Amino acid sequence: MKICNEIMRGERAELSKKNPYYISKHRYYELKHFCRQYDEWKRALVRIDGWKAFPESTGAIVNATPSNPTEQMAMARAFYSSRVDLLEHCLGELEPAIAPYILRGVTEGHSYEALRIKGCPCCKDTYYNNYRKFFWILSREREIGRA
Repeated sequence: MKICNEIMRGERAELSKKNPYYISKHRYYELKHFCRQYDEWKRALVRIDGWKAFPESTGAIVNATPSNPTEQMAMARAFYSSRVDLLEHCLGELEPAIAPYILRGVTEGHSYEALRIKGCPCCKDTYYNNYRKFFWILSREREIGRA
């Protein structure tokens, strides 16, 4: 239902090919859903600390689970950390004052209007320019294999 609401709000999934931050509509949706898992990855990293008591709680890598518990924990930590680090790396290429708001927008689905009420320090055009730039950077980073 949330996806339908986003489409109904008039979200523009595809930009003009003339836009410097153009990515295809389907690539945008892929990256958007990738970003929405950010909180799950952060929670998984926290759960890994209690992993010895509950090894199945991490949701670690399926079909590649080594028998060594220490190795399992290291692989799970590397898996989730690489994704969290990737998003945070991409945010690092944006204006520092806007980056926390872009993070909330891409990971939690907040609209510009909701973020503006919470203190977003820029106009709508600046926010969405940085929003598009973030997805363009993320697309580039994923293509070169960072995560």
